[in-house]
Amino acid sequence: MDLPIPGQPVRGSKSGQPIMALFDLLGRSWAMGIIWNLHQRPCTFRELQQICESISPTTLNKRLKELKQAFLIERSLEGYTLTSQGEELFLLLQPLGKWSRKWAENFKEKEDE
Repeated sequence: MDLPIPGQPVRGSKSGQPIMALFDLLGRSWAMGIIWNLHQRPCTFRELQQICESISPTTLNKRLKELKQAFLIERSLEGYTLTSQGEELFLLLQPLGKWSRKWAENFKEKEDE
């Protein structure tokens, strides 16, 4: 599967609306996990592999390539790091993480019934 590009057909959108292209990219295995972990600090390939536990080297290589092509991460002397756009995206995702924990409580309450 190619890099989702705004304006071109992507999963869920024949017109390639920018938000749909972004969701296509972020919905790929480990894409958000890589972004989430790189927000904490730059990481080498090996460090990302350890942090992301079950990720295969092939998948990690593919995601890093896609995220670089999407201008969300870059290589630095310390390893992979978020670009300014990647940082901005993380800051937008962070409240969703908080919201999702509240949302998850609904399911816990349902189990307790």
